[in-house]
Order: sequence, then C-alpha cells, then structure tokens
Amino acid sequence: MSTTEIHEPVTDTEPIVPSFDDADSGRKLAIICSKGSLDMAYPGLILANAALGEGVEVDMFFTFWGFDMINPKYMADLKFTMLGNPATHMPAGLGGVPGMTAMATHQLRRSIAELDVPEVPEFLEQIKASGGHLWACRMSADMQHLSEEDLWDGIEGIISASDFIEKTAGAQLLFI
Repeated sequence: MSTTEIHEPVTDTEPIVPSFDDADSGRKLAIICSKGSLDMAYPGLILANAALGEGVEVDMFFTFWGFDMINPKYMADLKFTMLGNPATHMPAGLGGVPGMTAMATHQLRRSIAELDVPEVPEFLEQIKASGGHLWACRMSADMQHLSEEDLWDGIEGIISASDFIEKTAGAQLLFI
C-alpha cells in the first residue's frame, strides 16, 4: 500500500453555474465614454454591442472629449495619435513628427476595417437599433455650448451626471 493518499477537496457550497438561457437577465451595463480619439472610441462601442448581444441593458454616457463620438462634425473623422501612447511601441519622438497622426489614424482605420468592424457612426446606429440607450452629459454640452440639435440624432437626451446615476442604478459601470 502506498504511503501517499489522494484526498478530494471538501467544499460546503455548490459551484455557481451561470445560466445563459434567459435573455432578460436583468443585468445592466453603464458605459461612460470620456475620450474622443479613435482608439478610445472603440472599447465602449465594442463592449456595448457585446452586452446587448447577451441581453444586457446598456446605457452609454458621453462626456468631455467623448462628445466627439456623438458630434456629427467629428464622429466620422476621429483621430489616433501615437504621441504619449506607450502602447504603440514606437519611439516617443515619432509621435510629434508632422504627418504621423494622419498615418497612425489611417493604419488603425485600415486594421479595424479588415476585421469588418463598423466605423463609429455605423456602430452607434447598430447599438441604438439593438436597444442601447445613448445619453449626452449636460455639463459637457454646456461647456461646449452645444444643444441636442448639435448632436447625433440617436442621442436620447442631454442629462446630468446625477440623472445618469439614477437611470443606471444597479448597473456595472465602465469608465473609458
């Protein structure tokens, strides 16, 4: 007989197994979009789209530079800059060279298109059509002297941060 014995771990609780059958799970996701650069627009859009596909209620709140994502003047022409972005793995000085922002933006747009990911305006349309709720920040609108008429038509309204907190009570919150 062996001197080593194998013992099974003893647990007092049953394992938690998620159920994916119920499309109306009551789950909520609130995403605050505070950046208006091309590379910072996509994380919120992709997460919102994925959550909607899983039956999660989604509210997006656009604030500060995130307003560029919902401003028809800028939303189709967001830029990507290497300047100050260590994740590009390029020498820091290259970001300031004239033409680098245009080149980096073109390259990122091409990479996104190759994956068949929609551009920002189309992505917002898709999120809205899938039941996502899109809100603009009152303070940011006031700071930029913008009204609802100045923003993309899919925005449900301009609301305060307090209103957004109230609307998304109990939601998981992502700040991007």
